Amino acid sequence: MKLYIYEHCPFCVRARMIFGLKNIPVEQQVFLSDDAKSPESMIGEKMVPILQKEDGSYMPESLDIVAYVDSNYGGSAILIGPKNPKIAELIRQLQQYDYKLECPRYIKLGLAEFATQAAIDNFVTNKSKKLGAFDDCLAQTDSLIAKVSDLLNQLEPLVMSSNACNGTLSWDDICLFPILRNLTCVKGLKFPAKIKDYLQSMSEKSKVDLFFDKAV
Repeated sequence: MKLYIYEHCPFCVRARMIFGLKNIPVEQQVFLSDDAKSPESMIGEKMVPILQKEDGSYMPESLDIVAYVDSNYGGSAILIGPKNPKIAELIRQLQQYDYKLECPRYIKLGLAEFATQAAIDNFVTNKSKKLGAFDDCLAQTDSLIAKVSDLLNQLEPLVMSSNACNGTLSWDDICLFPILRNLTCVKGLKFPAKIKDYLQSMSEKSKVDLFFDKAV
């Protein structure tokens, strides 16, 4: 199987996680950010992740990919733990702020999808339409970090284990870890101890790297 991704994309992290957590080999290929032709030729639109299945067909949608892989490969399903609606709500709240912190930083991390200036320019143009100028986003860093830090402090007591946020691997892990992982690109954002332990453990188990060493 082959997984087409962007390294910064939280939805791609979801798909990458299930392969890592179940130790299932998969080839990963990164599209350039401005490459619309390749994904359109596969699924009819510019979207990632895309899984090329063993029969050669293509599957989009991160959660569909996770469900397909968990149900059909690597033995019994592992995402069997309970869901916590409080975690889902905190994810929703974090998503109000995370893109403004992260998007201006992604292009400075040396990621494969931004290997050309054209790819960077395309990303900046598209995201600026939704977020505003990247320089303005960066100017809001302190206030955004304060808001995110408050939410992380609310999240910490809900994390039951460094191996799974609800004690047993669940769909909450598939949705939570990518959000937290991408926030590691923000220099100066302090993660509560239990959340940092969770990040490091889940990164190791899922084989998805963190951005602490590249943080901007």
